[in-house]
Amino acid sequence: MADSAFATDDVMRAQISLWQRELGSVRRLADNTIEAYARDLDQFLAFLCTHTGGPVSLVTLADLRAADIRAFMARRRTESLGSRSLARVLSALKSFFRFLEREGVLATEALNIIRTPRLARTLPKALTVVEARGTITTTAAIEERPWIAARDMAVLSLCYGAGLRIAEALAVTRSDLEGTALRVTGKGGKIRLVPLIDTVRRAIDVYLELCPFKLWPEEPLFRGLRGGVLSPRLVQLRVAQLRGALGLPPSATPHALRHSFATHLLSRGGDLRAIQELLGHASLSTTQIYTAVDTERLLDSYRKAHPRG
Repeated sequence: MADSAFATDDVMRAQISLWQRELGSVRRLADNTIEAYARDLDQFLAFLCTHTGGPVSLVTLADLRAADIRAFMARRRTESLGSRSLARVLSALKSFFRFLEREGVLATEALNIIRTPRLARTLPKALTVVEARGTITTTAAIEERPWIAARDMAVLSLCYGAGLRIAEALAVTRSDLEGTALRVTGKGGKIRLVPLIDTVRRAIDVYLELCPFKLWPEEPLFRGLRGGVLSPRLVQLRVAQLRGALGLPPSATPHALRHSFATHLLSRGGDLRAIQELLGHASLSTTQIYTAVDTERLLDSYRKAHPRG
């Protein structure tokens, strides 16, 4: 497939640059998302160049038909792209065309006719309360170095006790700790405040007392063996060790602790909107998946316990 840099004119490339800038500065999407969107658009424009037999201009896009987009999606499907990735491709294209419409550059109805590929609904697999706690406390039993055991317990405590993503936990600095609250930088650089329960705060304090390295206020708290910033891979390997020690399923990962945080809050009457804020979800629909998780758990208990289950 040709490179879209050779498939478009200067005017088109300028619009693409402005669109990418908006994704970062206005919509504040994560860098990885912006790169994926740009790559998807690049592949679409390169396809159009071959499909229409010439460089793609704004006039080409204005004349776009739904059949052209379907042809591109079909091509990507033959390249073994799954439904979830195809949905992201369509989202990227719609984002670019909405930008062009807002800027008064062009408008087209072609994309509105295309349906998003149906996605298989996958529910997060939460640990039980006992399993989640065991994942944290067993760390001390399998790690001989006290400061490393304390470090890993603090990181996992943030995932389960505060609902942080692993990347968010590893980015925490001293200056983010504000007494009983924690300032978290989430996806797209969005800031949220998360309450720190006593057990999580104590886990962090124990680590800070034992850590052999100087920790400056604006630098990440959690360090590797030689003092560098702790890698997510090391946390994943630690949880893999804990799975073996506790006999947990492969679904028991650092991110499963975050799922467990949300599921356990909801099962104890937590407000869905509050859980959305704690998790840093932009949309309530993302958080609502946990209502299905909790319902499934209740149904499973019912089937096992009811005399006629």
